[in-house]
Amino acid sequence: MAGMIPRPFIDDLLVRVDIVDLIDSHLPLKKSGNSYTARCPFHTEKTPSFAVTRSKQLYHCFGCGAGGNAISFLMDFSHLSFVEAIEDLASFVGVEVPRESSTTPFKKKTASTSFKVLEQAASFYVEQLRNNSEAKIAVDYLKNRGLSGEIAQEFHIGFAPDSWDSLNKQFKTQELIDAGLAIAKDTGGAYDRFRGRVVFPIRDRRGRVVGFGGRVLDDSLPKYLNSPETDVFHKGKEVYGLYELLSRNAKPNRILVVEGYMDVIALAQFGLDYSVAALGTATSKEHLELLFRFSSEIVLCFDGDKAGQEASWRAVGAAFPCLRDGRQIKIMQLPLGIDPDNLIREKGLAYFEQQIDESQALSDYFFERLSQGLNLSDIEGRASLINKAKSYLEKLPNGIFQDLMQNKLKALTKVESLDIFKQQTNTKNTNKHTREQADSKLSPIRSTLSLLLQNPELIEILENKNINWALINLPGVDLLKEIVEIIISAPTIKLPCLLEHFRGTDKEKYIKIMMNHEFYISGSEIKEEFSGAIDRLISQGYEHRLDQLIAQERESGLDALQQKELLTMLADRK
Repeated sequence: MAGMIPRPFIDDLLVRVDIVDLIDSHLPLKKSGNSYTARCPFHTEKTPSFAVTRSKQLYHCFGCGAGGNAISFLMDFSHLSFVEAIEDLASFVGVEVPRESSTTPFKKKTASTSFKVLEQAASFYVEQLRNNSEAKIAVDYLKNRGLSGEIAQEFHIGFAPDSWDSLNKQFKTQELIDAGLAIAKDTGGAYDRFRGRVVFPIRDRRGRVVGFGGRVLDDSLPKYLNSPETDVFHKGKEVYGLYELLSRNAKPNRILVVEGYMDVIALAQFGLDYSVAALGTATSKEHLELLFRFSSEIVLCFDGDKAGQEASWRAVGAAFPCLRDGRQIKIMQLPLGIDPDNLIREKGLAYFEQQIDESQALSDYFFERLSQGLNLSDIEGRASLINKAKSYLEKLPNGIFQDLMQNKLKALTKVESLDIFKQQTNTKNTNKHTREQADSKLSPIRSTLSLLLQNPELIEILENKNINWALINLPGVDLLKEIVEIIISAPTIKLPCLLEHFRGTDKEKYIKIMMNHEFYISGSEIKEEFSGAIDRLISQGYEHRLDQLIAQERESGLDALQQKELLTMLADRK
């Protein structure tokens, strides 16, 4: 996907942005020496170990190891894809994201066209609701549900005529198919997907129409129909009503997750304007991570039937990897046969919000549900609870919430020695200690790589060495040569841009380790250290090659060229 955006633009964008300003807009920073610090947003800590360095345009946490450039921060902090991070970064510095033309895959062109077609289709459906005589049944349905014209306008509710080709008359057939608005026939051509339905445009958080939901106005099935997966619509990554919610309040105190379109709209009609709905699929980790970008409290409020209860439990299971400290999920359980729409109409906004305030904490709901049918007064029941809870608790991020959940399990089972996370924590500490030992003293190749990554301008020193790369057959040299080629092709490149060349590759993790090594030197000392590291690398490569030739001569003999090479190297050594 990165290939859709020109590489020079990405490099220029990273040069334009000041990473200190960017991160400070998301996470307050404090000046500390030559860097800026804060408590790391990616793990729980009491003492700030998250550092942002303006000179390098990088961030790094000395506690958990997270680090990278401005793009990496937006991807990790805001849970964005690479392209979304580029778009947000471009918006931050006030530029438009260009798209390659000659090398752009067909999919990108399709996506751009789909957005346009979907927006125009939404307007067409709205116009049909207002002016098509067939739409009276849809208008009556909406009025009977108590919806006003204002709320229908806010959510752009429309009407799809009961016709097989109402959109085919307006747009090109293939464009409709690509946008999910038409279904291709085996015999050629296509027919409209939404017919005789009230339609609800689904907008992403940038306000673009990405798909539709449609509800029938009779007893036919399916009752609700959603757009299929397309280049621009992914059910697992979107929620209905988020754009409208954020338009009213960019940082809501809480977000209520309900089941359907009409729940969201009816709640908004009665003054509760912070609800969203999953799009015909189970509430997923991705949905919850998206919502946690905008609020620290999420309340799950599904219908009071068996299906709604099961949906709540599945959502709780999906939530465990998201539950970092400072985040909260609550469960609002409704009476049997009641949905949010019914409840707010019958009881009013004040009562509804009181029920939200009294919602059950995830921890209480979780252990209550898991304990059902178990006798916790006997050993077997307590052992069963531990066994059931373990697979969920192991998904929790490290932190206070993880500790408290384990403590609650201890109290319920009366097992004080229980420590689900002991092995996991010890393993992490061992790995961290091993990494620290390995990084304490750098080899010549690692010193050269690290210094060159952090100071690309040192390429001039390396070029003046006239290195015979054929004599340096050591681990890591291929990566060094790759970095050298990148810098030579772009002499003004900086470390944040260098990092982008390795994003998504198996070398990215190693590059991040090398770029964060501290040398505690500056100015001319850096040049001297780099020159010395290269000399040591050349010497090490020379000795390695010499040892190879001597060992081969003893084992199997050398050919004429190899004998000449060995004699020359021995003579040079003297």
